[in-house]
Amino acid sequence: MEVARAYAISRLGWIRQQQERFRNQAREAPRCFVERESHYLWGRRHLLSVIYRDVKPTVTLDHKRITLIVRPGSQLAKRSAIIHDWHKELLHEVVPTLIRKWEAKLKVKVTGYFLQRMKTKWGSCNHRAGNIRLNTELIKKPKDLLEYVVVHEMIHLIEPTHNERFIALLQKHYPTWREARTELNELPVAAEIWKG
Repeated sequence: MEVARAYAISRLGWIRQQQERFRNQAREAPRCFVERESHYLWGRRHLLSVIYRDVKPTVTLDHKRITLIVRPGSQLAKRSAIIHDWHKELLHEVVPTLIRKWEAKLKVKVTGYFLQRMKTKWGSCNHRAGNIRLNTELIKKPKDLLEYVVVHEMIHLIEPTHNERFIALLQKHYPTWREARTELNELPVAAEIWKG
């Protein structure tokens, strides 16, 4: 435990620099989940259609329109939660395939993955447990950027730190990683993540 603490302290400057970079990254306008509002899915803009019916809430995608059906009187928090759950469902449809693809290429085994909103990172890896964690905001970015984050985190199963070996592995297996990282870090992030 003391070694981990010493390592974290030695990287404190870098950690603060990364947090500051995220703080200064462009933000999306806050979403209200109302009619004709723009929402992004896999890097493409879609208009939201909100229908109020006394039925179980659902979300569907049809060409360039996302249709959200909610009960009359549903508040912003409820509409937001329904869309967030839908985003997680869509990610669960894609992430396992990416993990299987890269397990074979990297010759590693992911024991589990988790999806959650994350304030300062796109993903993380617990190399001891073999788990990766992915930011649900990745659903809004082009799919190749999700793949980059998955590969990045899976390489941490081989090399836990961002040292020269890690960079060499990333370069070998995902040669366009620098471009992907730049694009990901230039795209706006969710406004609600950075309240207060």
